[in-house]
Amino acid sequence: MMFSAIPLSRPVPEVLGLGAYLKNTVCATRGAEALLSGDHGDLGTPEAIRAFEASVAALGGRTAPRAVAHDLHPDFHSTRHAGALGLPALAVQHHHAHIAALCAEHGVERPVLGLALDGFGLGPGNESWGGELLLVDGPAYRRLGHLAPLAQPGGDVAAREPWRMAAAALHRMGRGDEIARRFADHRAAALLGQVLARGVNCPATSSAGRLFDAACGLLGVYPVAAFEGQAPMALEAMVSAPRVLDGGWRREEGVLDLLPLLERLTAMDAAAGADLFHGTLVAALADWVEWGARAAGTGTVCLGGGCFYNRVLTGGLTAELARRGLEPLTAARLPPGDPAVSFGQAWVAALAVERGDL
Repeated sequence: MMFSAIPLSRPVPEVLGLGAYLKNTVCATRGAEALLSGDHGDLGTPEAIRAFEASVAALGGRTAPRAVAHDLHPDFHSTRHAGALGLPALAVQHHHAHIAALCAEHGVERPVLGLALDGFGLGPGNESWGGELLLVDGPAYRRLGHLAPLAQPGGDVAAREPWRMAAAALHRMGRGDEIARRFADHRAAALLGQVLARGVNCPATSSAGRLFDAACGLLGVYPVAAFEGQAPMALEAMVSAPRVLDGGWRREEGVLDLLPLLERLTAMDAAAGADLFHGTLVAALADWVEWGARAAGTGTVCLGGGCFYNRVLTGGLTAELARRGLEPLTAARLPPGDPAVSFGQAWVAALAVERGDL
């Protein structure tokens, strides 16, 4: 079984990281390197679970782990498997792990500001997170801010039906009466306004991925997608000249709200909307991060999570942060998304063992 060797800045205690639910990998630290498995797929299939368990066993045979780190979600197979290994176990919040992976890759052990943007990660109070501003200091983190929550009508199904997130945005604008007419091609639209008004099966989420979906739904880009992320990828491909909407966002303390931008998208075509959405999002995030950096007292900013596969977002934001005198760190050897989560978990666990917390 083949594992990639990722160099670390120094030797750390040997631990295991069992990864994310989607695009799962597992990782073990050994001296001044980390051994990372290939992508097993999503841990909802028997094939992925078998591959996951085989990799955990193989890494356990190559190292002498003193602890195991897993996701905060109690229902993931990886979490249950961690409990069966007979090792001290540490639950690591998903977005903390994203930022820790960047710290480990870049050899940074000082406090950093982390901007984590993705589809979903469970928060410590069972919230749906995905647009997070975190102060990360090794095995510890503190949430400084988040994207303004949107309802996610239908729960997980909204991740594959961007029109639902668009409906949630309309409801937040006070325009819920437009939902049935605007999305008449979707049978569920007739009642969705009432469902949103009553809050039935509409969990709130701070997810950046769902914000992208809302924009796509309003612009008519893959209202129903074949897979999560299909619509935002198509929206990115339409960008030609990003531009910024004046007044396109609001920030109250640590909460960043892009509802004014979404309101403007309701009356735009897809190509123009793609330019306005990406340009305004970059500007809004840069302002938010600059505020967070001052609040945290650090100029180092780690950009992690699957939304940073988007090159328009990543390139625009890193350039703008550098222009403001900040130091943005992005994924280089590893992807920015969930395959790197096990690496981040292992780094957090290794530092926790080293500090006597495990």
